[in-house]
Amino acid sequence: MIFREVKREDIPQIQFVRNSVKENTLSDPNLVTDNDCAEYMFERGKGWVCEIDGTLVGFAIADLVENNIWALFLHPDYEQKGIGRKLHDMMLDWYFEQTTTTVWLSTTPETRAETFYRKSNWNAVGMQGDEIKFEMTKTDWEAYKEKATQLS
Repeated sequence: MIFREVKREDIPQIQFVRNSVKENTLSDPNLVTDNDCAEYMFERGKGWVCEIDGTLVGFAIADLVENNIWALFLHPDYEQKGIGRKLHDMMLDWYFEQTTTTVWLSTTPETRAETFYRKSNWNAVGMQGDEIKFEMTKTDWEAYKEKATQLS
């Protein structure tokens, strides 16, 4: 399992992973273009991937422009292996090294993603359209990491 920063040539595999998910699916896969991915990964923020045997199985992208987690997705065959947690933690560590501004994300209610974010110390602050909006402060992130360190 290799975790690393995203490269431009990862975009086709990122699109494959994004469109393979069973929850939080895109109504139209053409809504997120390769150019959108590149903009969020290299101009607006940064991205990370996990690859196994040369195959990209998950990715995460943070957006510093809108202080948003733009993406955190895993191929369904690779869930429950700690990959999402590692990508999440790498992304938030980097985000809060860049800024102290609260970060937000939204996800579909009653999904594994909602459960994951609640367990990860994200605070539900309301709805954004049909999705639950979560926020994370730098203080909350540091407290979560401290607690996780004490438990391990």
